[in-house]
Amino acid sequence: MGPGWALLLGLLLGVLGGAASEIHSLRYFDVAVREPSPGVPAFVSVGYVDGIPFVRYDSETREMRPQAEWMASSEGQQYWDSVTQTSKNAQEISRVNLATLRDRYNQSGRAQTLQRKYGCDILEDGSTRGVFEDAADGMDFISFDVETMTFTAADTAALVTKRKWEAEGTWAEHVKNYLENICVEWLKKYVSYGREVLERKEPPTVRVFGREEADGLLTLSCRAYGFYPRHIAVSWLRDGEVRDQDTERGSVVPNSDGTFYTWASITALPEEKDKYRCRVDHASLSEPRLYAWETGSRLWAVVLGLVIAVLAVIAVIAIVVFWRRRSGEKNKGYNVASGTDREVDGPGKVVTA
Repeated sequence: MGPGWALLLGLLLGVLGGAASEIHSLRYFDVAVREPSPGVPAFVSVGYVDGIPFVRYDSETREMRPQAEWMASSEGQQYWDSVTQTSKNAQEISRVNLATLRDRYNQSGRAQTLQRKYGCDILEDGSTRGVFEDAADGMDFISFDVETMTFTAADTAALVTKRKWEAEGTWAEHVKNYLENICVEWLKKYVSYGREVLERKEPPTVRVFGREEADGLLTLSCRAYGFYPRHIAVSWLRDGEVRDQDTERGSVVPNSDGTFYTWASITALPEEKDKYRCRVDHASLSEPRLYAWETGSRLWAVVLGLVIAVLAVIAVIAIVVFWRRRSGEKNKGYNVASGTDREVDGPGKVVTA
């Protein structure tokens, strides 16, 4: 996977991850582009279990391949042939859909990229939920509500798709069946394959540091990294009271080693810094822990800040280069609609034809 795609899908995952009540999740992220280039295939699909990539297909290799060791040894050739064919079908459908949307957006220049996000979650209480969202150039296009079995169109171009799907009458039933049954069954199977990895618990390393701003205020930052699973609660407290309304948070994003990273910051008066504590709650901890800014560790804060700044610059450069190629793409959804024969086809994949 080229750096542009890896960064894009990582950002998608960080922004679109589920809520804290989720214990297991299955997500597929598909991206199709009108003008492929070296390192940016015309179509790519990546599957994630609990935020960890486990399968990948792209239009250059034309094969669905395992991305996790536990997946590579868990299914036979028949499975890989099946999901590869399903992904090839989705690739062809996305090509047609791009052409269709190009005509619908002919006055705006949109529909350079199509994105789809879909999958399911198993929650702490044993219930499940499904997600199915499409986007064009990173902006909402159409989404599906499992409970009401209705599609929500984001603009007039999507309204055409909504009416078409609802007029046919079967697509909603197929998607609902996939999200509530097929997806959940495969999620359970994938979790059983990778249980040793997926159900491990790694505690977060937490660092708190402060930075005096030009206006005289103090920015306190709490950074948690190296933790697994991905669900974590990071809050700032002032005199023991949670200050969520004053807290700025980053997304929970994956590290290259399969763990996760996040941060939360708050602005305070310098003379009140001792009133603030960062509270971190995670499945690996027996109880939430509180962390204060230790002013004696300013050197560590400076070093950490420099490292984060360098990484941020690298990420921004990569994003700018990628976006200039692709004329814009942001964060949601997947592939769109045109044609008449739509069905759920193959393990873990929704095919729109």
